[in-house]
Amino acid sequence: MSSKRRDRGDGGIDERGPDSYRLRYRIRNQRYSVTFKGTLKDARKELRRLLRSGDTGEHVDPSRLTTRQWVEQWIAAGAPGRRQARVSARSLQRYEIALRCHVAPVLGTRPLQQLSAPEIDSFYMRLSEQASPATARFIHDVLNACLQTAVRKGLLAISPMTRVLKIPTRGEVSHGVALDADQLRVVVAGFQGRVLYPIVATAAFTGARRNEVLALRWNDLDVAAKTLRIERSIDEVSGRPRATKAPKTGGRGKRTIVIDDDLQRLLCAEREKHLRIKAGVPDGVAVDLGLVKLPDDALMFPNPPAPGEDFSFTQLRNPNTVTKHFMQHARALGFAGLRFHDLRGAHETALLDAGVPVRVVADRCGHDVVTLLKSYAKRTRKADTSAAAVIGMLAKGVLEA
Repeated sequence: MSSKRRDRGDGGIDERGPDSYRLRYRIRNQRYSVTFKGTLKDARKELRRLLRSGDTGEHVDPSRLTTRQWVEQWIAAGAPGRRQARVSARSLQRYEIALRCHVAPVLGTRPLQQLSAPEIDSFYMRLSEQASPATARFIHDVLNACLQTAVRKGLLAISPMTRVLKIPTRGEVSHGVALDADQLRVVVAGFQGRVLYPIVATAAFTGARRNEVLALRWNDLDVAAKTLRIERSIDEVSGRPRATKAPKTGGRGKRTIVIDDDLQRLLCAEREKHLRIKAGVPDGVAVDLGLVKLPDDALMFPNPPAPGEDFSFTQLRNPNTVTKHFMQHARALGFAGLRFHDLRGAHETALLDAGVPVRVVADRCGHDVVTLLKSYAKRTRKADTSAAAVIGMLAKGVLEA
């Protein structure tokens, strides 16, 4: 075991094992010691932070740190996980609600280092009576991530989560309304002539998520190659579009989708409308739009202007408003309860029912294969009938009444 000696005022770092160090330091002549999990470089960075917190008056004795105080520190740091990266603004807001509204009122006053598995078990029993299984499991996942970060920072030797008797299960997950290919066409056709029509068509025939569709820019469309690039998604805070971020599922989320001729014609017609707006030329007037240029960050489906406002090519559309209007008109078409997200599931199901390889569907929609099969390979009546027909052929002449 090696020891990295420093001046008394600089604290010290003792190696305890692979990527494990003890940090020793003084604040106002009081000695402190914490265990840190990570690289030596990160250990030095954490030691500097601890010493700096003593200078600014923000230092809290690790043995007296309450669970609520640690929750607030973790949220303020951006809820970093194993990769020490901040989560998106929307995710951070959901984490805040889970911890501040559910965990802190029950466990917040407990010293972090004294938080025990039986206390968490009791909290989960109470939670099961107040929240859905999916919500309870989400709260567990957030609390677990919060406590694991405390372990990596040396505030806990081991997370009490490792001794919890039973963690909440997600229960049966609803995949919404499962449309077959014919029903999907009926829904899309039912939006013709409405403002949402190109948005609905793009979602239905690419399998892209709602916030990915609303973040599309015109430079994502390659007319010559007949492709559409998915490179970003809308980041929401309190239900409002805040900015764009990388698509969900990291590297798989960024993808290029081949589109059909009809969808390409629809998108080109939509772009022509924008070019006419940019040039100030009304519909029906013959003019060469080849010299008109849209902004590089012009959106395909920007937020519609209010009466008296100028058209903005870059203002993000509110995703929740899109969902609300979609569900209202879908109900009028006879599809009560149909969510915008169900278009994505219907797209994937139609491809799978048609025999498109699972890997191709997963890559097109930014999924891993396991998630696709587990969550989105929905059984429709048509698919079930096809399966029964195949089994009927296998059983023909074998089974006897």
